[in-house]
Amino acid sequence: MAAADESYLEGQNGGFVSYMIEIVEKWTGLEILEGSLNYLDYLLWVFTPLIIVFILPLFIILFLYLSILFLHVYKRKRELQVAYSNNVWDGARKTLATLWDGHATIWHGYEVHGLEKIPDAGPALIVYYHGAIPVDYYYFLAKVIIQKGRTCHSVADHFLFKLPGFKLLLEVFSVMHGPQEECVKALKSGHLLAISPGGVREALFSDETYSIFWRGRKGFAQVAIDAQVPIIPMFTRNIREGFRTFGCFGICKWLYEKFKWPFVPIYGGFPVKFCTYLGDPIPYDPNITAAELAEKAKQAVQGLINKHQKIPGNILRALLERVHWRQKDE
Repeated sequence: MAAADESYLEGQNGGFVSYMIEIVEKWTGLEILEGSLNYLDYLLWVFTPLIIVFILPLFIILFLYLSILFLHVYKRKRELQVAYSNNVWDGARKTLATLWDGHATIWHGYEVHGLEKIPDAGPALIVYYHGAIPVDYYYFLAKVIIQKGRTCHSVADHFLFKLPGFKLLLEVFSVMHGPQEECVKALKSGHLLAISPGGVREALFSDETYSIFWRGRKGFAQVAIDAQVPIIPMFTRNIREGFRTFGCFGICKWLYEKFKWPFVPIYGGFPVKFCTYLGDPIPYDPNITAAELAEKAKQAVQGLINKHQKIPGNILRALLERVHWRQKDE
């Protein structure tokens, strides 16, 4: 009799515990979660073959593009051997330039128009519009190294020099953060020098309307006057369609203006058509002021934008230009 009572109590307790567990699962949603996980497992099981079928061709395409990139390097094998025999850093620069040039060709169908305006020897100041990420400028540097055999010195924002691991890259490619005296010194030494007067502010807060954010800057113009060199304007078509920013956030603008922190979300990497245009050089004029020269350079860059860029920029249109590109407006 006692054994029967114990069995009854155990059944009652077991039923009660099961009942309470069921209530807790329903109350916390664990029952639904478990069902959802089972459903996701089922979907993964169903679609795994399809995923594999689509991913494998992508690997083949990636391998083909890597092969093309290798051929770009191999095509210049003799030039690279000569460069390395002269100086290890010359060889390194030319190797990296070849890789960047290959990437530019494959991913953006990159072109440069007006490269003949860059002198084969002697100084010049290149002034350009700054994209959200200035990959077009990197491609341009590669073209100058490969086709002109020259290294172009560059002026970059201070924050770039604080990034871990960037020191060697900046040194090898002659990147400086100023001041004006160093820029003048580089030009008087016969080097090319490139500056974006809009800098990080233009990179972060311009948009598909391609507004110029120079805010009255004229230091670059004073550099050109002091060094007695011409200014060559430069602009890249569709650079804003390759990478874009969410620069409209007020907090992002406040952070940059207050602390110079370039914390603005950037998205993109789209394989749009890039084409860099170099305008006619603005010759040295001893009778012009820095303010007047700065305005003249700004108007020259604006003229390139007006002539070569459809505004507002459109990502889909820029993508289509990869397969339907006509130089009717050059």
